[in-house]
Amino acid sequence: MHDKTLFEKLIAREIPSDIVYEDELSFCFRDIQPQAPVHLLLIPKTPIPRIAATTEDDKELLGHLMSRIPIIARQEGFEESGFRVVINNGPDGGETVPHMHIHLLAGRPLQWPPG
Repeated sequence: MHDKTLFEKLIAREIPSDIVYEDELSFCFRDIQPQAPVHLLLIPKTPIPRIAATTEDDKELLGHLMSRIPIIARQEGFEESGFRVVINNGPDGGETVPHMHIHLLAGRPLQWPPG
């Protein structure tokens, strides 16, 4: 048995979160340290440490997560104005929680390059 990640504790409702969307495979909530007016985290309920740890077996889950993005963007009202999708991987990529997650950033013009 492994120690639960922060995100697994959120999914289990052991820690409160501002849930935006949930289904049988995914969970989306507002980031507590937002980097834009809208900063959501979309995570798989199945813990995968990072995007580089995914395998061929994960392609259906990854497709499911990507297909949730426009649904959430529409629901939250930023589909038309635009948004950014980010997946951090490893320390140099900015990963801070070892549970793959997708950042959805919106609500202001986003600069490029990002950092």
